[in-house]
Amino acid sequence: MVADSANDPAWIAADLLAQAEHDPDAQSILITDDPAFGEAVARAVEAELASLPTARDAAASWADHGAIIICPLSQAPVLVDQIAPEHVEFAVEAPREMAARVRHAGAIFLGRHTPEAIGDYVAGSNHVLPTSRAARFSSGLSTTDFQKRTSILSCTPEALAALAPAALALSGAEGLAGHGLSISLRTNRR
Repeated sequence: MVADSANDPAWIAADLLAQAEHDPDAQSILITDDPAFGEAVARAVEAELASLPTARDAAASWADHGAIIICPLSQAPVLVDQIAPEHVEFAVEAPREMAARVRHAGAIFLGRHTPEAIGDYVAGSNHVLPTSRAARFSSGLSTTDFQKRTSILSCTPEALAALAPAALALSGAEGLAGHGLSISLRTNRR
């Protein structure tokens, strides 16, 4: 979660707890540029834990894996990419601009009125998203995951000749002479 001090600390605390209550190993992180706001959010988290029905798991998660990071908001997208979260909220003045700088997140929620919980239940984004930094190389579950796909390739002699140098270089780098042979014989490069 990336949030500036224009937010209600209770809203941000609730969003953090919504993640923390999933599991004692869940991770809830707030990135903000205002230390006083971060402290207010931390106090709100503690206050909500007193009456939250899922407080046992949420408190363990928050204690062991929760964090409030203070840094300039201009650096937040870099941190988000390093964390590669399952999902991230941008509760800031210009959420679209900030989100445009992020490459590694399973889902992105824009603005102060778009809590991640809305995505879990009714907004149509996927609830099955990459966890444990897998957003660096994986996307959320989609209908294509339930389809069998087959790649079909076709080269003309000219296309094979154009592709051959790169393929031969790669086969040589991998030490797979048979791969190179199957190309070089067809392109008279032996």
